[in-house]
Amino acid sequence: MNHGGLVVWLKAWADQVNSEKDFISDLDNAIGDGDHGFNMSKGLTAYLDARAVKPAETISDEFKMLGMTMLSKVGGASGPLFGSAFLSMSKDTAGIDELSVDDVAKMLSNALEAIQKRGKAAVGEKTMIDVWHPAIELLKKNELTQEAIDGLVNATIPMMATKGRAAYLGERSIGHIDPGSYSSGLMLKHLLTVL
Repeated sequence: MNHGGLVVWLKAWADQVNSEKDFISDLDNAIGDGDHGFNMSKGLTAYLDARAVKPAETISDEFKMLGMTMLSKVGGASGPLFGSAFLSMSKDTAGIDELSVDDVAKMLSNALEAIQKRGKAAVGEKTMIDVWHPAIELLKKNELTQEAIDGLVNATIPMMATKGRAAYLGERSIGHIDPGSYSSGLMLKHLLTVL
């Protein structure tokens, strides 16, 4: 994946989040405070606006622009979590013009660490970690597919949330897709199309 591919990936993700922001916020309405879709849309739109004014020159700068925008424009947990992830990716790609699948897997692993450091979540707590972690393992084995990502997102339905706003619901959080997992799934599906 070169810089052009990266831009295609991020723009496609932003466009889909924008078109599904109501649906994603409805997912969040069931177990959170109902603003995840709107928050993600706001952050990704601000990123698209920023790059329209002054495009990034490199892969690293692209990730940095997105990470800083998510941190500064997005409320709730998603801004700091996605922001930390993309800033980690920016560090990992400094001086690199082309990313192999192995590079991407390593970059995502480090980004996941940044998310976990910030959010203090582990696998099985019905958060975005439940999609990121297994998806990265599948990517390392060259087994990540669109269907596999859908399966990981849907695997959050029977889970009981023990982290974040959803944790207050206890067993009532069971039976719903985790919204952060859904938006992460969209991101990973668009990544696959450019890899």
